[in-house]
Amino acid sequence: MENSDLLADLGERSGNVALHCSETAGYLSELTRRISADSARLGELQSNMEALTVSQRESVVAAQELSLTASRAGKIVAEGHEAISRSLGEVAELVENVTGLDEHLRRFLQVIETVGDISGQLGAIARQTRLLGVNAAIEAARGGEATQGFAVVADEIRRLAGQAGESAASVGDKLGQLDRDARQLIGGVEGNIRRGRDVGSHIDTLRVAMAEIASLVTQFGARSETIVTCTAEADGDVAALRQGLSLFSRSAAESAGRVETARSQLEALEGMANDMLNRTARSGHVTRNSRYIALAEEGAAEVMSLIEQALDREQIDMAALFDTDYRPIPGSEPLQFENGFTHFADAALRPLLDRRTAQDRAIVGCCLVDMNGYLPTHVTERSHPQRAGQLLWNMEHARNRRIFMDNQTRRALDGEGDFFLFTYRQDLGEGRYRALRSVFVPLHFRGRRWGLYEVGYLI
Repeated sequence: MENSDLLADLGERSGNVALHCSETAGYLSELTRRISADSARLGELQSNMEALTVSQRESVVAAQELSLTASRAGKIVAEGHEAISRSLGEVAELVENVTGLDEHLRRFLQVIETVGDISGQLGAIARQTRLLGVNAAIEAARGGEATQGFAVVADEIRRLAGQAGESAASVGDKLGQLDRDARQLIGGVEGNIRRGRDVGSHIDTLRVAMAEIASLVTQFGARSETIVTCTAEADGDVAALRQGLSLFSRSAAESAGRVETARSQLEALEGMANDMLNRTARSGHVTRNSRYIALAEEGAAEVMSLIEQALDREQIDMAALFDTDYRPIPGSEPLQFENGFTHFADAALRPLLDRRTAQDRAIVGCCLVDMNGYLPTHVTERSHPQRAGQLLWNMEHARNRRIFMDNQTRRALDGEGDFFLFTYRQDLGEGRYRALRSVFVPLHFRGRRWGLYEVGYLI
């Protein structure tokens, strides 16, 4: 194999190494992004764990207080149950005594009725005695002087009979009033007795309820002890989980650092491989990249000529050409910008970029990028108006008026040379990439470096 072939093969292999390094670095970048995102979520989780720890400690304190409260409540209910039981017993005895008055009052009423009968009999005797005294007085009057003393006795008997009758009548009235009062009292007592019997049934219900309350308080106390035990165990689990999260967070941070170190090393290796590819392309030997290098140099020359003519004709000025006041376009996603060069680039340069892109089927696009990575325009296929809410579509089909900056573009912008040939992965957004090889040709206007003309093509 001739030296030129070996050099070309070495260049291609270097390009492949650069591509693999780029792909691996891209994977590591995505891994770093995911680790960073996971670390952020882990930080939120740790914050939640801190809040959970505080809440758990409060739960432990609350459970302990609940247990103490249950214990105090049990004592209070026990004491209250004993006092209420004594009171209910006394009330029950009182009700029993009240209900026992019924029979006593009825016997008293029978006594009143008996005394009333006796009073009636005494009245009848008094009337008969009075009648007897009248008869005795009549007989004494018939006897004359001989029965005069008997007449006095008859008058006295009549007087005593009158007094006895009056006393019997008075006793009868009093007994009648007493009978009415006794009957009224009995009626009231009978109502109280009925209520007393109802109270007795309520007392029994209350006793049962108090016993159930005491049982519930006992169960509550037992559950409180269980809660205290569970919260204490949960507190230990939360502490262990918190410690585990802390260790995992430190481990994740260390892993992210190591991944970032590996990515940096791969990017350095990618840079060295691209340097070899670039040096091979500059060797003067014809390779598969020679055609695209020539097309890039021709395209850059045409762009510089077109813009120089526009400057001469005052169709654009240097201030607009080198404008870095990038004005965000409201509502664009991903964000797009405008500056003083944008509209001229769309009108004058986009047709040139479309024509140059159509020169070879492997070319995916020709574009311009200024020193800050800003693309004022792009080929028509990549310059569609954005679609609201379709981020992925916009990232692929609306690449104009955006700012892109990757390692290879930055190296080409900062490097010195006629052209730069690099292999890299084109970021299409959302973790999507495409393997490309690009030729970058520096653009100068009026002796001032503006940026790069890029031809990207599939390998």
